[in-house]
Amino acid sequence: MASAAMAASSRTFLRPRRLLLLPDPCRRRFSATAAASANTVATTVRRSVVDVLRERGLVEATTSESLGSSAAGEKQQIKAYCGFDPTAESLHLGNLIGLVALSWFRRCGHTAVALVGGATGRVGDPSGKSTERPELDLAAVIANSNAIKSLIAQILGRASEPSHHAQSGKNAILDKNEHALASSGHGLSDNLCNVGGNMGSFVILDNYDWWKDITLLDFLKEVGKFARVGTMIAKESVKKRLNSEEGMSYTEFTYQLLQGYDFLYMFKNMGVNVQIGGSDQWGNITAGTDLIRKILQVEGANGLTFPLLLKSDGMKFGKTEDGAIWLSSKMLSPYKFYQYFYSVPDVDVVRFMKILTFVSLDEIQELEESMKKPGYVPNTVQRRLAEEVTRFVHGKEGLEEALKATEALRPGAQTELDSQTIEGIADDVPSCSLPYDQVLKSPLVDLAASTGLLASKSAVRRLIKQGGLYLNNLKIDSEDKLIEERDIVDGKVLLLSAGKKNKMVVRIS
Repeated sequence: MASAAMAASSRTFLRPRRLLLLPDPCRRRFSATAAASANTVATTVRRSVVDVLRERGLVEATTSESLGSSAAGEKQQIKAYCGFDPTAESLHLGNLIGLVALSWFRRCGHTAVALVGGATGRVGDPSGKSTERPELDLAAVIANSNAIKSLIAQILGRASEPSHHAQSGKNAILDKNEHALASSGHGLSDNLCNVGGNMGSFVILDNYDWWKDITLLDFLKEVGKFARVGTMIAKESVKKRLNSEEGMSYTEFTYQLLQGYDFLYMFKNMGVNVQIGGSDQWGNITAGTDLIRKILQVEGANGLTFPLLLKSDGMKFGKTEDGAIWLSSKMLSPYKFYQYFYSVPDVDVVRFMKILTFVSLDEIQELEESMKKPGYVPNTVQRRLAEEVTRFVHGKEGLEEALKATEALRPGAQTELDSQTIEGIADDVPSCSLPYDQVLKSPLVDLAASTGLLASKSAVRRLIKQGGLYLNNLKIDSEDKLIEERDIVDGKVLLLSAGKKNKMVVRIS
């Protein structure tokens, strides 16, 4: 009797306030469709999505060994979600693995769910943090959430092959996403997981849609009583903070329950059965699987973590002196994004090709072997990595923009420069503004020193003798060069280059 009452109470709490729970007839049709589809292709699917992820180095741990077996991949239609808290107006390179992993689920015919933390972002995930995150005001959270939803829709909406299962970027951001989830339980790949012939769908959710209707008393009564404090304290992310000088606030301590409830809610109401995340999310993921097992008294919820994106020296990939490598073109140009990957060291490039691109492993092996052969042109594999990742994040147009700028801004390139191309990189390299009459007829030696391209006039003269100073990509051979009217591109800008990397954009006012 007590357990029946408890189950009834849980059902009341879990039932969405805005009709998010699917009607029973619809639920039965969905289940029958999913089962029929799985049975139809069970004999032809040879690998599961987890097999593919594991081969590419994208699996750190799973909550169930069966999740990684071919049998599980053949019989189970997976709806996998990855969470993204709106701590900034763009995702960064550390979030890229989550988007790549979700894309692999789509490529294998499964449903990918991107969950934006409009609610949890107001609390702040303590995982991997030595201090509490700065608190964001409500307007910032909303603005960040909207920007991230748009960004995710663009990235996940870029499928390598057209498919009627893929939702458009516009329609992927839904107020009532359960309808899309309800209709997505069909369409496993016909053969190998990554053939791309039958893409799964993707949906973008915001957990504020259900958290806004939940009271503290409801949460404590229906969820809090199932959480054991000892288990929560034992989580690695919690232990580290409790032992630190900063400590941990109660707000942060509850974060794992908030994320755990997200999984519980989507599992019950939308059929989402796998949560994925970085290795630092293991504690939060298992909090969700524990709640599902205790409250709903069912099995079938699983978690998968992937390694954090680290360089061979153990440092985080994506951190630079200038800050994070952002995925939004509004915060970092496709050109600068491309250049970052083009500069990856040889020791890391093959591993990143496996993790961050969809290039076949056979082709990656060929690229790796080519690096060991005589006559290998340096950065050839880096160029391929930069092209693949830039296309995934910024699309075909963004890649074309990056390639155009890269070629046009290469010292010695024959490509004719225009002011638009130069202005396109002005935010990514040092720049300054000077009056027209101060530039025209000015000695180039003086200009290169006064703009800060080089430290002194003597350094400029030495560079000219070494053949390393360029004006608009043309090598300067004379120390007596004066700036002429034809040197000012479109009457607006100059591009000074010291060697291949150091540049200075001079705007003419």
